[in-house]
Amino acid sequence: MLTVGDRIREVREARGWTQEKLAVAAKISKSFLSEVEGKGKNISLDLLLRVANALDASVEYFGNRGEKKPNRGSRLLFLPELSQAAEQLHLSFQQTIDLLDAYNSVSRQKK
Repeated sequence: MLTVGDRIREVREARGWTQEKLAVAAKISKSFLSEVEGKGKNISLDLLLRVANALDASVEYFGNRGEKKPNRGSRLLFLPELSQAAEQLHLSFQQTIDLLDAYNSVSRQKK
């Protein structure tokens, strides 16, 4: 099973980008990116969003445990409030996605 770091590396390399280029574009340190890709270091939702946006990739793909391929140009955007709540509650990416899915499900039922 691919880790978030494996998926970031996969998309970065498919774009022909170096770690340096991605780090600059996402406004994170190259050493941190290297640890995420190579050592499986955890990445916060906020930083994952920056990486996904820099790569013009779907953030959903990075947290997906399935084999779904990245969807170029299809970004998953979080309201700042959701991102802040996820950080404060120490939610994982998957927990945040599950919370968003539940919210959207309830919202659709109200219509």
